[in-house]
Amino acid sequence: MDNVGLRRRQAGEKNIAEPTGLWTGDVAFDKQLKTTKLREKLEKLKSDLVDQVDSQIADFLDEYSQDYDLDSSYVQNGEATKPKKKKGEPRDKVFVPRNSVLTDLFEVSHIQTIYHIFIAILIVFSLNTIIHDVFEKGRLVLDFDLIIWACGKFPLVVTTWLWMKGSAIALYPLFYYWSTTRNHYKVGIYDYLWLSLFVAYIFAFLILPVQAITENQIPPGSTLLLVTEQVRLVMKTYAFVRSNTTRALKYRPPVEGENSEGEGSDGQSSNDGPCPNFSNYLYFLFVPTLVYRDSYPRSPTINWRYVVTNFAQVAGCLIYLYYLLARFCVPVFRNFNHESVTLKQLLLSSFGCMLPGTLILLIAFFAILHSWLNAFAEMLRFADRLFYKDWWNSKSYAIWYRTWNCVVHDWLFTYVYKDISSLLKYLNIQCGRATPMAVVFLLSAIFHEYIVTMTMGFFYPVLFVMFGGIGFGFMFLGLKPTHQAWNVFMWITLMIGMGLLMCLYSLEWYARKNCPVTADSFLDKLIPRTWTCELRLWQNDLHPGVTGQ
Repeated sequence: MDNVGLRRRQAGEKNIAEPTGLWTGDVAFDKQLKTTKLREKLEKLKSDLVDQVDSQIADFLDEYSQDYDLDSSYVQNGEATKPKKKKGEPRDKVFVPRNSVLTDLFEVSHIQTIYHIFIAILIVFSLNTIIHDVFEKGRLVLDFDLIIWACGKFPLVVTTWLWMKGSAIALYPLFYYWSTTRNHYKVGIYDYLWLSLFVAYIFAFLILPVQAITENQIPPGSTLLLVTEQVRLVMKTYAFVRSNTTRALKYRPPVEGENSEGEGSDGQSSNDGPCPNFSNYLYFLFVPTLVYRDSYPRSPTINWRYVVTNFAQVAGCLIYLYYLLARFCVPVFRNFNHESVTLKQLLLSSFGCMLPGTLILLIAFFAILHSWLNAFAEMLRFADRLFYKDWWNSKSYAIWYRTWNCVVHDWLFTYVYKDISSLLKYLNIQCGRATPMAVVFLLSAIFHEYIVTMTMGFFYPVLFVMFGGIGFGFMFLGLKPTHQAWNVFMWITLMIGMGLLMCLYSLEWYARKNCPVTADSFLDKLIPRTWTCELRLWQNDLHPGVTGQ
């Protein structure tokens, strides 16, 4: 009896604990849902912890790179020399073997997919053009007249480039002569004369190519190549002279029986004399860095397949830029002057230019700072490929300016920021980092505007105002962005800025094509033609009878 009752109770408990039918499925689904939610919470917690640790490490490394006194001006076998600097001095540029950020990221399949998406978009652009030509014109028209015209007068460009490169090479024997014949024990008139000649050399290097470009009316694409190469060579020659002048001034001829080994400025070895070898200077002129060192870390071999791939990517980016300009810029702005541009039209055009303008920014970055520089670095076996950092993750413009273009940033920091800081400290002027940063931004904004002015053929300081004014102002907002929303804010402002730049410069370009000249040749370069053209259209609207006279 007891066994029967026990079996009945066990059967009843079994029926309760293990229900059948739909109820069993609901319980299983509920357990699965709770498990999924728990897994999502754990994944979110893991992601938050990783982001927090990553943010702390990034802040630490940023502070470390700014404040730690590591002088790596000379790197041998991948190991930096020990620092020999006073406490509180800004750090020096570190040269170590490393890949570009995208080179490592492209090893991840997810990032490769983004790269493939851009290739697919380029193919779609090409198919769109082919289909349009076949159905609208009845034949295939490979019309690259825009690229051919923009890159015209190529023989003259090559000649001008050779003159600039030859002038940069000719600086070495002049510097060598001064450094070896000067009085090695004191600074005298001879040294000040050399300084005056070098200043005159820099001014001539800046003026003569401008004269050649304007007199021969070199088209914008070729002009862009020349002025960027001009600025690059000016920065290179200044870096060489600045790095080795202190070395020459500190050099003392070895006395018999005395060890002549030592180090000059920036850790450069001075045991071979007051001037480095010509081979070091010649290598520096071609290597993709603007900070001079006697030696750099080198890769063991050259991967020519990698070189060809990078140059092919540059060519693909040029075609990409052509499609963007031909599809989104030329049709919108080429009819300017036929009607007055209202505020509504300006806003619509600016917002319409934001997406293609941002694509132009990304493509130009990839073509120049990644593909072009990596191709030359590989050919020259230059092992330090940190030409940029992960600027796309920036949460403030202070970080973006430091990570967007490390090549130029390193030059500005090494030869402008540090020298201005040292000068102010020598003059006992306490102003913190504000004054050196202002000088760096002003100089950078001037040369950016110079490149745009020479390329476009007119002065329209939109980039100067946005770069040296608004962009510089973002640096002093007193904000410490930590949330990812600040990265969204950075991208929104970047897109708005690129849309305004593309819209305003395109309007001015076609205004100068379609509107008559209203001032002499010099003032016409300085006064925006969109203003005078809008004024003329407004007067014609007020006095219709005057039109055409």
